[in-house]
Amino acid sequence: MKFRAKIVDLACLNHFTRVSNMIAKLAKTCTLRISPEKLNFILSDKLASGGVSMWCEVEQENIFSEFQMEGVSAENNEIYLELTSENLSRALKTAQNARALKIKLTNKHFPCLTVSVELLSSSSSSRIVTHDIPIKVIPRRLWKDLQEPSVPDSDVSIYLPALKTMKSVVEKMRNISNQLVIEANLNGELNLKIETELVCVTTHFKDLENPVLPSESVSQNRHPEDMAQVHIDIRKLLQFLAGQQVTPTKAVCNIVSNRVVHFDLLLEDISLQYFIPALS
Repeated sequence: MKFRAKIVDLACLNHFTRVSNMIAKLAKTCTLRISPEKLNFILSDKLASGGVSMWCEVEQENIFSEFQMEGVSAENNEIYLELTSENLSRALKTAQNARALKIKLTNKHFPCLTVSVELLSSSSSSRIVTHDIPIKVIPRRLWKDLQEPSVPDSDVSIYLPALKTMKSVVEKMRNISNQLVIEANLNGELNLKIETELVCVTTHFKDLENPVLPSESVSQNRHPEDMAQVHIDIRKLLQFLAGQQVTPTKAVCNIVSNRVVHFDLLLEDISLQYFIPALS
């Protein structure tokens, strides 16, 4: 089992750093899946028990100038590692304006992901800063719990407003309640709503767009004005919004009524899926 990769392009390095910062805000620990074509950052809490799920996908050829890996076997050419997200984020923060960055799977009395940063010094010579990030190698028998989530057919899909605006609204709502109703229809309308015994507050977003859905979608038979809604923990939504480091090129909210809200983001060439379950 081997893995080594290198980034020399500064724009790619900064982009990968932003993605790592985002993951650190979304998940304290995560699974890093390494395959020949892709890296995946995975959070797989059980939705049925109220946990969130995340699946972030990075095409390795868009980030790395060198990429070599050998999985656990020829037929299972993948590696699954568990790590503390903040450790990777902290290591990459030292790589701003670096000449190059190398990532390697090592064993230094314990399994590590070793990040080596080549920095230019004032004398034009370079110095190497090395971070050894402790990891846990996940055995093959547990991989089945770490696959890409199956996405249920949504009742309504809608493009989100500016995430900074949405975050500002949700932060204010959190001062009133820990629960929030998110609802949307096929007429470009999205509402964020909180209700307590004393007050009801709703923020309306209008003139949003709905993605074009395949003709067999369940939404095709839905009246455009009918709202689909899901009741969620406002703190989980705020954590998702606070984690966004880059303005996405696409941000879609998919609602499965009373079951789950699924966010689908495209950050340049990196995709992120994030699932928040309905409160029981």
